[in-house]
Amino acid sequence: MGSSVAESASEDKSELLATFCSAVAEDIGLLAKLHRTELDNEAFNDLKEVNFPKRLGLNLNGEKASAVIEHLAKEIEAWPESGREALMNDLAADYAAMYLNKSYGVSPHESVWLDDDGLVMQEPMFEVREIYQRHGLEAADWHLLADDHLVNELEFIAYLMARAAEGQGTVLQEIASFLDIHLLRWLGQFAERAAPRCGTGFYAGLVLLTDLYCEELRDLLALILEEPRPTDEEIIELTKKTEEIPIAAPAQYVPGASESW
Repeated sequence: MGSSVAESASEDKSELLATFCSAVAEDIGLLAKLHRTELDNEAFNDLKEVNFPKRLGLNLNGEKASAVIEHLAKEIEAWPESGREALMNDLAADYAAMYLNKSYGVSPHESVWLDDDGLVMQEPMFEVREIYQRHGLEAADWHLLADDHLVNELEFIAYLMARAAEGQGTVLQEIASFLDIHLLRWLGQFAERAAPRCGTGFYAGLVLLTDLYCEELRDLLALILEEPRPTDEEIIELTKKTEEIPIAAPAQYVPGASESW
């Protein structure tokens, strides 16, 4: 009797974890898509229809996250059903200033934030590339969107979360490590500097939401893994250890060629 109850509880826990991982994979995949490409009319309509971002799979509980979600939701609710040409132009200009012509002076590349000289395609990019390779992945069009670009790092996390949803539970530890050593070491700075420069409430809210989502995700992973988040000093030590991990040969699959990795 006791054994059956324990097995049932274990199965329920596994199902809950799979549901959680699947929801997070979808959420982060959507965030990556919104950062990857400027809004077109179809995406514009979709965001209004699904009441983004109030219906994310992961409910963010932090005070800051709740405020950003409320602000962003109101921004989208106010979008007009017709006569939206001026708004679409403003959104396109905002996207271009942040991601294409870099006129906001804020880079979506990890290297710029972690390299001493603030340059793109430096050591952090190659470190991230090595991690992708260990999973048989490589970034598509890395000359346009380097391996350590925000979009690629988000898509990688979404990919790993999808694998975790399929039962590869050990992947969660790697996601936590990737967030600690890479994405969360610079995403907060990017969001804080980019948001005030944005010309639209949508992109200001999007960058802040992305950072807050990843932070809460990392907190939840700490609970799931029953391991506290490392301190800044511990993260420095972790970065040293990653340099010793051997690199596997990449497979033929190229992330970014489709909607998800």
